[in-house]
Amino acid sequence: MSAVSSLVPARFLTIIAHLVIVITIFWSRENNVKACLPLDFTQEQYDTEDKKLVVALGVTLGLFAVELAGFFSGVSMFNSSQSLLSLGAHCCASVSLSFFVFEKWECWTYWVIFACCSVLPAFMEVLLFLAVFGLKKKPL
Repeated sequence: MSAVSSLVPARFLTIIAHLVIVITIFWSRENNVKACLPLDFTQEQYDTEDKKLVVALGVTLGLFAVELAGFFSGVSMFNSSQSLLSLGAHCCASVSLSFFVFEKWECWTYWVIFACCSVLPAFMEVLLFLAVFGLKKKPL
């Protein structure tokens, strides 16, 4: 099995692992929202922080859609550079978000993980879309 073809299942699995953890955070976000607030918080403060986290998680799901569309369409499935970037970013995100859930990290840490591990691979995926469909380059 060549190195590029072994990257394909590894990339898929790390993307799915990251997706599962993001969905888990949707279900269990109450503890993380409370970690963002002072000990004596109001309902309005709670609702504000909860909305911020829901927006971040929603944007993350949108970026998953972009990346999975590129992956399943074949635009980036066999591109080794994108596969390595995506594999590393989603692996780091999976580990970091696991700590985010279990250690009840503050909400601002989600934005750091989001910027490094979700935006970067999705941005590269968009660039590959533009290269393949806009400039008519080969997907590899």
